[in-house]
Amino acid sequence: MTNGGRAQRESDLIAYYTNEVGARVGRELPDARVARRTAYLGRLASEGRRSVLEIGCGPGRDGQAIADAGFAYVGVDLAPASVETCRSLGLQAQVASVLELPFEDETFDAGWTMSTLLHVADEDVDQALSEIVRVLRPRAPLAIGLWGGATGGERVWQDESGFGPGRFFSIRTDDVLRRTLQRYGSVDEWETWDDGGSMHYQWAVVTVSADRGTRRR
Repeated sequence: MTNGGRAQRESDLIAYYTNEVGARVGRELPDARVARRTAYLGRLASEGRRSVLEIGCGPGRDGQAIADAGFAYVGVDLAPASVETCRSLGLQAQVASVLELPFEDETFDAGWTMSTLLHVADEDVDQALSEIVRVLRPRAPLAIGLWGGATGGERVWQDESGFGPGRFFSIRTDDVLRRTLQRYGSVDEWETWDDGGSMHYQWAVVTVSADRGTRRR
């Protein structure tokens, strides 16, 4: 895929999530995700972590919980409407792509990204993960959630409402995703669960490598 393709994918995602942001504000997150978020924040507290970067903050549903738990929270999202919604909640957020995060090296104690890296093409996923671990401190815990499947593949899905452009998805098998994450640290937690559909949710917590040469590929 070309850089022009990447720009179009990001433009389409901005259009989709701008249209969706109002509906997502009041939409409850799945119990399984909330339970794992609670456990993850408990781990951060027990380890004395203070700051959390969320990549793909959306309208701030996870961000609000992270900030309410007492952490210094920063969110980034492609869609300006999502960022503005976060700011209206009092959250610190800014427009940015995971492929080019606007932070210095080793800025944050922990990272959180749910249902975001599935919008990154396979050809760009290493750049995305390199950027995330670049801005995290050595041995920081990074929580990642994605939709995966028994077979992988890239495709564009059209929303059922027929609104605007479709969203790009890169669906990865469990084996492919785990091998990819292991390039950036140790996979300390790994779980999957079904939602009754054709895909399942993949949950991982990666402790990023302390070796900068390993972390920045």
